[in-house]
Amino acid sequence: MKFITSISMLGTALTLSACAQKPVQDPPVEILKEKAKSMFRSINEKISVSPQISLADIAAAKADGVTLIVNNRPDGEEPGAPQSADIEAAAKAAGIEYIGIPITHSGFSAPQVDAMIAALDGAEGKTLAYCRSGTRSTLLWSLAQAKQGVSPDEIARLAGNAGYDITPVRAMVEALAGGQ
Repeated sequence: MKFITSISMLGTALTLSACAQKPVQDPPVEILKEKAKSMFRSINEKISVSPQISLADIAAAKADGVTLIVNNRPDGEEPGAPQSADIEAAAKAAGIEYIGIPITHSGFSAPQVDAMIAALDGAEGKTLAYCRSGTRSTLLWSLAQAKQGVSPDEIARLAGNAGYDITPVRAMVEALAGGQ
């Protein structure tokens, strides 16, 4: 039994030794851009939406040209998901601005819509907004666009092209857009 344990420990030591000798390298930019294309859904040239991102996805966002990340997910919604402070720290370390505008399942408020308008207006480049599925981010973007006078049909078209349906907030979009 001692011999088997020694061989097992030797195998573990060799495996760990081999791991220690291989330097960890960041994935090539092309791979990061492919990940961004598959995960980040472009609404237009200035904003994409996404389901929950991980800390590793920050590099893909950077490679995709994202300069601002908007978190529309409240902390604690899913305990295993990265929380806002973790995403914010990783984003800032990568040179990406970060804003939290958490949207609970209870709905949207005027201050949240105004915060999204301010975030998008202040963004220097591309924005990535995320929540659990990307839906709340898309709906908040829709309300912000409507408040700025964008046609509800255009908002619905752009959201639809990204795979999202604005029906849950369509009446609010029309009201904010002034009945356009």
